[in-house]
Amino acid sequence: MTHNPVFLALDLPRLDAAEALARKVAGHIGGIKLGLEFFCAHGHHGVHEIHKIGLPIFLDLKLHDIPNTVAGAMQSIHVLEPSIVTVHAAGGRAMMEDAKAAAGENCKVVAVTVLTSLDEKDLAATGIGCSAHDQALRLAELAHSAGIDGIVCSGHEVEAVHKQWKEGFFVVPGLRPADGKAGDQKRTVTPREARDAGASALVIGRPISRAPDPLAAARAIEATL
Repeated sequence: MTHNPVFLALDLPRLDAAEALARKVAGHIGGIKLGLEFFCAHGHHGVHEIHKIGLPIFLDLKLHDIPNTVAGAMQSIHVLEPSIVTVHAAGGRAMMEDAKAAAGENCKVVAVTVLTSLDEKDLAATGIGCSAHDQALRLAELAHSAGIDGIVCSGHEVEAVHKQWKEGFFVVPGLRPADGKAGDQKRTVTPREARDAGASALVIGRPISRAPDPLAAARAIEATL
């Protein structure tokens, strides 16, 4: 991992535009996050092209299936040499164990706890009666026991999780600069707040990718860290 904790969420529909944006801000970010939208549109070829930029690749695929299927999926992306891959903690301990066992030697496996687009009302609708904070801590404990590298959680939970899992690798998405719009995110903090609370990697997308001047936006965020 690099010293700069910012991973640019590069979910653009056109590969040429995605590559151009990544190259433009490459000196002011620490890595590139490629999610489902990018992977479904561009596949292995797209990942290989972005890899040429020379930054760590975070494949945010949120794998969630039976253990054998997830292990097979992990093995199929070895050739892409990702630095980080996500699975869903809700898939259970056996699934997470198999995902880690199947991952590449230099790949961190981190488990998504509670999506930052969800709040207590959303969780209740799925049958989960506790708060987002408590659910994230419960799933973090499960991920820790499964022997994977860390979790994905909101900036509101990362400090509490860091206290109980000192050596964990914590990815915080849903970040917005102090003057940024929340969009579809419901539990946001600033990049600096997340870093101070113990985040290892900061995922930032629209505040950079949709800024009038993405380079200036990336520089401004880097300066706050």
